[in-house]
Amino acid sequence: MIKQSHQGFGEALLFVLNTFLIFLLVFGDHVVVPHWLQPVGRMHPLLLHFPIVLLIMAMLFEFFRFRAAFKEEILYQNFTTALLLIGSLLAAITAIMGLFLSKEPGYSGNTLQWHKWAGSGVVLLSSAIYWCRNSQWYKASLAKTGAIITFIALVLAGHYGAYITHGENFILAPVMSKAAPIPIDKALVYKDVIQPIFENKCANCHNEDKLKGGLMLTDSASILKGGKTGKLFIPGDPQMSLILQRIHLPLNDDKHMPPAGKTQLTDDELNLLYLWIKEKPNFKQKVLSLPAADSLRLLASTVLAPATSAGDTYDFTAADEKTIAGLNNNYRVVHALAKESPALAVNIYNKNIYTPKVLEDLSPIKKQLVSLNLNKMPVKDQELKTIARFENLRNLDLNFTALTGSGLKYLTQLKHLRSLSLVGTRLNFRDVRQVVTMKSLAELFIWNTGITNQEIQQLRKLNKNVAFDEGFKDDGKPIKLNVPQFKNTEAVFSKPFELLINHPIKDVVLRYTTDGSDPDSIKSPVYKPGIIINSDAIIKVRAYKMGWYGSDIVTASYNKSSYTPDSVSFENGPAGADPKLLIDKTLGSFNFRDGKWVAAQKDLVINLTFTKPINLHTIGLNSLRVVSQQILVPAEVTVLDVSVKNKFKVVGRVKPAPPAKQQDADTKKVIECKITAVQPLTYIQIRIKPVMRPPSWFPPQKPVSIFMDELFFN
Repeated sequence: MIKQSHQGFGEALLFVLNTFLIFLLVFGDHVVVPHWLQPVGRMHPLLLHFPIVLLIMAMLFEFFRFRAAFKEEILYQNFTTALLLIGSLLAAITAIMGLFLSKEPGYSGNTLQWHKWAGSGVVLLSSAIYWCRNSQWYKASLAKTGAIITFIALVLAGHYGAYITHGENFILAPVMSKAAPIPIDKALVYKDVIQPIFENKCANCHNEDKLKGGLMLTDSASILKGGKTGKLFIPGDPQMSLILQRIHLPLNDDKHMPPAGKTQLTDDELNLLYLWIKEKPNFKQKVLSLPAADSLRLLASTVLAPATSAGDTYDFTAADEKTIAGLNNNYRVVHALAKESPALAVNIYNKNIYTPKVLEDLSPIKKQLVSLNLNKMPVKDQELKTIARFENLRNLDLNFTALTGSGLKYLTQLKHLRSLSLVGTRLNFRDVRQVVTMKSLAELFIWNTGITNQEIQQLRKLNKNVAFDEGFKDDGKPIKLNVPQFKNTEAVFSKPFELLINHPIKDVVLRYTTDGSDPDSIKSPVYKPGIIINSDAIIKVRAYKMGWYGSDIVTASYNKSSYTPDSVSFENGPAGADPKLLIDKTLGSFNFRDGKWVAAQKDLVINLTFTKPINLHTIGLNSLRVVSQQILVPAEVTVLDVSVKNKFKVVGRVKPAPPAKQQDADTKKVIECKITAVQPLTYIQIRIKPVMRPPSWFPPQKPVSIFMDELFFN
C-alpha cells in the first residue's frame, strides 16, 4: 500500500514525534514556546478533524482484522497499516500543536488537563498498536481491546475539546430539557436577561478553563474584575466601555468580539448590554423595579415575553409576509412577537407624521395584532374605535397620548386585553372604571393620570384581579430626579430655534449653563421657554426639586451651519468612507464605530462645491479625541479656493494644539478655521493633516488616527 522506504521514514518520524510528545508532557511546565512558533500551535483546531477520521477508520479495520475473511487479504492488511500509520502521525502532530497552543495565555483548568491527556493518550495508544500489531503475541482480543480503548480516548478528547471551544455540554444542549420560564415579576435584570447573553455568546472563550485575555464571564465578581486590558465596562458610560468597543469593531478585526465565525450578538442583545451599562449595572435588580417607561425594562420585558406568555395559544393563522413587509416603514415597525409565532407586535413612532390612517392601515393584520405601542403619539378618543377592531389585542400602550378618557369605552370590546398602560394621560374616575371591570384585564398602569389614591382604592374593589401600577409613592425618603429631556433633536441647524427642555415631574426647576461648567442649584440660570439658540452652544441641564436629590446632568451640543455644499468628494480618501457623512447634519457619538465618523491615518483632501457662490467667514470641523484608541485631532487644517485651475489660493489655516498630557479627557472638538477670502467662494478644497509625530507619552509604533463627522459653514 505504501512503499517500504516511505513506511520506514514514517515509522522513524512517528518515533521522534512520540518522544517529543512525552518530553512536552513531562517537562511542559518548564517549556516556553517561542513567539515565532505560536502560529504552529494555532493550527491545532484546523488539523485535528483529519486524524480523528483516519483513526476511527483505522480502529474499525483493526477491530475486524483477525476475521477469517480479512486475515489473509493482503490489500486489507496493507490498507489498515497505512491508515494507522498516517493517522498516528497526524494525531501526534496535532497533539504537539495543541500543547504549543495550551502555552498561550487564556488556557487553564481541569478541562484542559483532561483534553491534553486524552489527546496524548490517543497518540500513544495508536502508536503502540502500530508497533505491536505484527508481533506473535498480538491476537484478536488485543486488537479489539486496543481499538475500543483508542476509540474511547478519541471520544473523550473530542468531548473535552468541544467543551473548551464551544462551552459546557455543547453536543447535548439542544436536546436537553430547558429550564422553566422565569415569570417577569421574579426576573432579575442580570441573572435572567444579561447573564444568558454572556453564557451564549461570550463564556465559551472566557471561562475558568479558557481564560482568554485573563477575562472570565461566568460570575459577577469576575465580570466586575475585568481582564488584562482593564475593566469590562465603565458604569454609566457605555460609549467608553471596553466590552461595547470590542463588540462594535469590524468583524475582520482580530479584537472583535465574539470572533468571526462565532455566533454574533443580535441587535436586541447589543441594546440590552448598552442600556444595562448606561444604567450602572446592578446584579440584584429586578426587571419590574425599573420605571415603567424605562428602556431597559421595556426591552427586557420583550425578551422575556416569549417565556412569560409561553402558555398563549392562538386560533389564527400567520399574516402574509408581503403584507407585513408592506406595513413596515420609517414610522411603524411590525414584527413577530416570538419566533414561529403568528402573533404580531406593532410600534408606532414619530408623532409629527402620525394620523389616524396609521392605525387604519393595520386592518390587514387585525387578527394577528396582539401588542400595540402608541407611546407619546397624539392618539385621540375616536381612534380607539379602530383599535377595538384588533380583536386579539393583549397589550396596549397609550402612555402620554391625547386621550381624554371618553373613548375608553370602546376598549371593552377587546376580550383578550391583559395589559393597558395609560401613564401621563389625563383621565377621570368614571371613564377608567369602564375598563377596570373587563374580565381579561390583568394589569393597569395608571400613574400621573389625575386619578387620586382614593379613587384607585375604589377601582381595586371593582376588580381584585387587576394589578395597579401607581408609579412613585413618596415614603419621605429623598430620591434622585430623573434627567431632563431635550426636545430639539437636530444637533446641526441653519436657522435660529427655540430651546425646548422639559421634565415629566411637575414643579421641577431646570437650571442650565452654556459655558461648559456644571449647573448648580443656586447660581445657574433657570430654564424658561423662549431661549433662542442662534450660534454654536453646549447646554448642560440639571433638574432640582425640594425634597429630592438633583438629577444627573444632561448635555446637548448644537452647531450652526448656515450653508450646505451641493457636492462633496475625497481625493485619495479612506477606503469605503462616504464623504457625505461630513455634510449630513448628523453628529457621531463617542463610540467612534457608530458609522457616523470618517477616519484617516494619512493626509485627507476634501473637495466641495457650492452651486451658488457664498461668503464664508468660518469653516468648522467636528473631530474626536480618544487618547486610549490613538485618536487625536488633526495637526493642521488648510482651506483653499480652487475656483481657478492650477491657481489654488490659501484662504484659511489652523493648527490645533495637541493634548498636553496622556490623561487629557476624551472629547469632541470643533476646529474652527477663519476664512480670509474677499470674494464669494464656489469651489473649496480642505486639506487635513494627522499628527505625524505623536507626543512622547504616546504608545510606541502606534499610528495616529483622525476622526471627523461634520463640517460647518458660516
